[in-house]
Amino acid sequence: MKLSIVIPCYNERDTIKQIISAVKGSGYDKQEIIVVDDCSTDGTREILRNELSSSVDTIVYHQNNQGKGAALRSGFEAATGDVVVVQDADLEYDPKEYPLLLEPILEGKADVVFGSRFMGGRPHRVVYFWHYVGNKVLTLLSNMFTNINLTDMETCYKMFRRDVLNRVKIEENRFGFEPEITAKIAKLGVRIYEVGISYYGRTYAEGKKIGWRDGFRAIYAILKYNLFR
Repeated sequence: MKLSIVIPCYNERDTIKQIISAVKGSGYDKQEIIVVDDCSTDGTREILRNELSSSVDTIVYHQNNQGKGAALRSGFEAATGDVVVVQDADLEYDPKEYPLLLEPILEGKADVVFGSRFMGGRPHRVVYFWHYVGNKVLTLLSNMFTNINLTDMETCYKMFRRDVLNRVKIEENRFGFEPEITAKIAKLGVRIYEVGISYYGRTYAEGKKIGWRDGFRAIYAILKYNLFR
């Protein structure tokens, strides 16, 4: 089963080479690596062109910065694998855990798998308390509308059978992608699983980008895609 790994990136010059190396060393051989550069201005684009173009299968270059959701939309369109997974470029998630996510799909039990930072006994870096609270609130609100019992709706690690993903149209351009895809997948009535994953969160000083405005957009997206779509 071929795995397409979609890596959206924006200004990740300090980590892009490391994450590509980690993905290639994940231990899963039948993989396709797709990087979407969302108009980086810090040298990431030059690293991709000059150093990494031969190490990945596809690189998509956005001419304007559009956001994570838009980058994923481009990446999903380019994916040709049987299964598609989202991989951030910031080293917060470990590609060696792809087998954990794949297991329920390979066993024929799941169509979609979310990697949860809040279940299981894997390492979890201690960072921002209010981010944790915000995540829990957004996950609870999402669950109330979708009627599914996720523990981590905002997780990066979301893995989909491509035939399921092809049934979803992504509209959000930024971090509203997470509640949007969750709502739309839930409405399909497909089999959704969660597995515990590790999390190596970074601080704003280390390059973290999500902020409080994205939290308000997430609330809007939860209401929009559960009630009006």
